[in-house]
Amino acid sequence: MNYKVVAIRPDFLDKVRNLGIDDQNQPVEILEAKGGEPCRDVLRGAKAGEKLILASYCPFTKAGPYKEYGPVFVLANPESEKFDNTKLPLPSGSETDYLGHTFVLRAYCSNERIIDAKLTSPEQAESDLEEFLANEKVSFVIARYAAYGCYSFRVDRAV
Repeated sequence: MNYKVVAIRPDFLDKVRNLGIDDQNQPVEILEAKGGEPCRDVLRGAKAGEKLILASYCPFTKAGPYKEYGPVFVLANPESEKFDNTKLPLPSGSETDYLGHTFVLRAYCSNERIIDAKLTSPEQAESDLEEFLANEKVSFVIARYAAYGCYSFRVDRAV
């Protein structure tokens, strides 16, 4: 299956790092990582002692009832660190794992409305994602953390 994992928007990173303002135009919080906080810019858990930004983020562009904002962590200092955007950041037993053993995949149409959603696992995620992306009405999929419901990353079809 061909897809592309998309981290957080670059314009958001620029705004929170350089202006200190989030998607709701509120001041961001700067804190020191305890370790494990999910960093949306590098798709890994934070290492203890790293400087983080906590800010409100909106992954949507269209007005409507599904447009929502939520808290996200990003590294305060830009990293040249890359991640493989051709595969899901599934847990591997590392202290910097990004996803847990249960998470949510939500499929959205081009109007940014939910078409379908599944509670999934690392073992089932590829199959669930493939099923969603096989539906031509699905424009993109968003992964979310199961317990808190926070945004994790977006998945687009590869072009």
